[in-house]
Amino acid sequence: MDIPSVKLNNGYVIPMVGLGTSGLLGRPSVSAVAGALRSGYRMIDTASRYSNERSVGMGLRQSGVPRDDVVVQTKLGGGDHGFDEAINAAKDSARRLAVDHIDIYLIHWPCPSLGRTVESWKALLTLADEGFIRTAGVSNFKQHQLQALYDETGRWPALNQIQCSPAMARTELREFMEDNGIHAQAWHPTGRKEGMLGEAAVIRLARKYGKSPTQIALRWAVQQGISVVPKSSHAGRQIENADLFDFEFDPDDLSALAELDRGEKAARDSDVEEEF
Repeated sequence: MDIPSVKLNNGYVIPMVGLGTSGLLGRPSVSAVAGALRSGYRMIDTASRYSNERSVGMGLRQSGVPRDDVVVQTKLGGGDHGFDEAINAAKDSARRLAVDHIDIYLIHWPCPSLGRTVESWKALLTLADEGFIRTAGVSNFKQHQLQALYDETGRWPALNQIQCSPAMARTELREFMEDNGIHAQAWHPTGRKEGMLGEAAVIRLARKYGKSPTQIALRWAVQQGISVVPKSSHAGRQIENADLFDFEFDPDDLSALAELDRGEKAARDSDVEEEF
């Protein structure tokens, strides 16, 4: 598997396709991670909230792939917001993963009701400056939430993992991020829950290029420079999810997919929704 990479604003390089692990627990999580890495994946996405960091770490070790060849990405839970709390949570995640450093550490949700987002961000920057984490980033942050971090610290996140697919293109947010050097990474990149994979435009393009509807959705992202972390425990689907780089949409294809965008209001609202 040959997965292209992208360079973040701090110079760190990550694959355009990684393995998502939300909902994968126990042995299935170990097997999925080990199998994906043996197949050629080099980025694994998890979170403290997924309750699978231990099994992800076991999969990493069982894969036989050298630790330094793999980007391990995990996230700070809402219950661990705060400066000292975030420092301790990152170290706890590393212990569960059985790694000596974390490659990418994200604030999972802003959780504005706590009023501790900036403290948490300062903790991540401290960990990055100390070398314990390679890259500090966020997840589910809107434009004004990103701006608040910069206003307080003078430093933008390297990455913002957002709900993003042709069904939720997040165009305005992504333009703001691009203007400020923040890489967009998509969670739920297939739009499956929105019924996007059954849309006529997606099916037509799947037939045109000899690909699956899922690959059409994922190609839409990577062609625009958005990295993706699709989840699958099935070896064949893991390979399919990364087989995105032997075709390219033309402008008419992209226009057809743009018609599927339901707008910003369809995405989960991190001003209101919080996860702990």
